[in-house]
Amino acid sequence: MDTIPTIAEAARLIAAKELSPVELTKDCIARMEAYDDTLHAFILPTEERALADARAAETRVMAGNAKGPLDGIPIGHKDIYCTAGIRTTGHSRLLEHNIPAQDATSVRKWAEAGVVLMGKLSTHEFAMGGPSFDLPWPPARNPWNPEHFTAGSSSGTGAAVASGMILGGTGSDTGGSIRGPAALCGIAGIKPTYGLVSRVGVLPLSFSMDHAGPMAWTVEDCALLLQAMAGHDPADPASADRPVPDFVSDIGKGVKGMRIGVVRHFFEADNPASPATLAGINHALDVFEHLGAEISDVKLSPLADYSACGWVIISSEAYAIHEPWLKTRFNDYGELFRDRMALGGLIRATDYVQALRRRRTLCEELKTAMAGYDILVSASQTSEAPKITEVPKWATMEKPSLTMPFNLTGYPAMSVCTGFGVGGLPVSMQLIAKPFAEATIFQAGHTYETAVGSRKRRPAMELAKAAE
Repeated sequence: MDTIPTIAEAARLIAAKELSPVELTKDCIARMEAYDDTLHAFILPTEERALADARAAETRVMAGNAKGPLDGIPIGHKDIYCTAGIRTTGHSRLLEHNIPAQDATSVRKWAEAGVVLMGKLSTHEFAMGGPSFDLPWPPARNPWNPEHFTAGSSSGTGAAVASGMILGGTGSDTGGSIRGPAALCGIAGIKPTYGLVSRVGVLPLSFSMDHAGPMAWTVEDCALLLQAMAGHDPADPASADRPVPDFVSDIGKGVKGMRIGVVRHFFEADNPASPATLAGINHALDVFEHLGAEISDVKLSPLADYSACGWVIISSEAYAIHEPWLKTRFNDYGELFRDRMALGGLIRATDYVQALRRRRTLCEELKTAMAGYDILVSASQTSEAPKITEVPKWATMEKPSLTMPFNLTGYPAMSVCTGFGVGGLPVSMQLIAKPFAEATIFQAGHTYETAVGSRKRRPAMELAKAAE
């Protein structure tokens, strides 16, 4: 194909028998072969499996037995999602030869929906240690400029989606690991409500902060992917036992009458955003207002309160998970991960308990603040992607995280591309809704994308230059 379709576009063409899942998959494989030596988005490509999946999908479609909108769609899984019989490493030397016996719940659900598995995608080591250059596989690079960072930890998914090597993929988000790469790679990515998507079979980092979710080129594509991921899983003790909403039906209804609150101090004062990021958010707010939404500012506790509370909890819980290996195989970890984990071993039980108490207060604050709003708007990242070799070891702790408040509280939050800044690198905004109101985020995000036509520009020229 001359252009890379979205999942929604491809689904319509496949259903009409105007697009072959096999040809679509071959196009994705060709882009992977052309670009991945530069981008390092894949740890393990699975071309033979992909072609077999695509042929099976095509057979179903031609027989009139298509499974739904994801049947025949090429995807990838972040390499912390267990895949039966296929190596799952966590991008770490410690699991270099790990082959799970069972699929993660989300992997199984997508397979049942008919997806085409293109392979396992790069991450930061155990979803925290990166970008690291001392691991068996290199870190993923940004398709808009391979000298620049993808953010993390769902780095390979961000790079692979943006470059068209896959149409969608899985990510995980403990402090921003879906929304960060979505922002810096110029795609869409949602951290769903805590408990909406099962984490069974996903390598853990922080039991009370981990979220699993989808990443794709558009908001609508994320809605289609989340529809197939969501649902109660008795094997996950945090899984919400409630019906799965229809995430797609409100797409296209617009934002007229929607109440939108702007947490302006987060990105203007607490952790000031770049001029291009600010311009993108302000333009998006103008678009929403022009289309009939009501816009007003919202004041919360300082961003540093949310961020510090979240980092104490993540560091403590991550250390608890990794302590046995840290004591016996410390030097088998990459430098970034082991140093960040060692910090967790210095946190006192009293600090952890106080963070849990503070978390409850902040959850109540956000609940009260959102009572009068349908969605909140903030920034996803403060600026365009930095160079990958210039990311400090403690970058995630040097300034308060714009994404952490919604891991801490468990609220759904999504990164949506709002344009481009210095060097042609993407900038974004973050949309937040009440628990289990992902459909509202999709409605607003899709309205914005449609109004500005922001999904037409791909990083193809930059990739072609890098491949020469």
